[in-house]
Amino acid sequence: MTLKDVLESVMVKPQAFLHDKKEVEKLGKIIAVANQKGGVGKTTTSVNLSACLAALGKKVLLVDIDPQGNATSGIGVNKADVKYCIYDVLINDINPVDATLPTEIEGLMIIPATIQLAGAEIELVPTISREVRLKKALEVVKDKYDYVIIDCPPSLGILTVNSLTASDSVLIPIQCEYYALEGLSQLLNTIRLVQKHLNSQLAIEGVVLTMLDARTNLGLQVIEEVKKYFQDKVYKTIIPRNVRLSEAPSHGQAIITYDPRSRGAEVYTDLAKEVVGV
Repeated sequence: MTLKDVLESVMVKPQAFLHDKKEVEKLGKIIAVANQKGGVGKTTTSVNLSACLAALGKKVLLVDIDPQGNATSGIGVNKADVKYCIYDVLINDINPVDATLPTEIEGLMIIPATIQLAGAEIELVPTISREVRLKKALEVVKDKYDYVIIDCPPSLGILTVNSLTASDSVLIPIQCEYYALEGLSQLLNTIRLVQKHLNSQLAIEGVVLTMLDARTNLGLQVIEEVKKYFQDKVYKTIIPRNVRLSEAPSHGQAIITYDPRSRGAEVYTDLAKEVVGV
């Protein structure tokens, strides 16, 4: 099956992209940020979209389900101080409320990830209904938030399947570089399988183009190619390469607190507005 075929199989079903808006608003919209290709700005997008949604007055829960735990450290949580993390929620049936921590940004909470999560893929193998562990956990807390943002691992294993099964929609970051679409058919095929077997209402929230270097023609070619495939699912906001955006995680801050006047803060605020629909 070609990339075009897979794209069409995922995207031609209008019902897959329809939600009861009132229901989503009432219960909280769950968005998985996913791309199994590493280095595409997935965690940067998860953290900064969450922070900017909170800055717009939304109540947001960021769920770090990537064993690397970069969203956790990137939002300023010291992993050594974490009592319960998403591993405990998935494996030990800890109430997600007990694993939820505040951040320095008002309205933004996080369920962190620690190194324990690295063993979760194997530990979940013999577990009954392993694909719906996260879905059941988030049902306990999602009505407390306007948005739940899940930072998925850069893989298509059971943790990502859990995330897609639990979510209303998927936001896909794609970098504006050569081979940007490499492996994308695998992700879209996984989405199609989850739609078919586990979550028929799963939709593609949108595609966000990242790491644009405006000095090169290559970035513009990638934008054109992605828009040809995804059409109106591509956000108007494009995330450029930005030094301050790259620096922020090492300081444990989202870009809107690290440098609120930077280009990075501006574009992620614009993206958050697009997601909200304002």
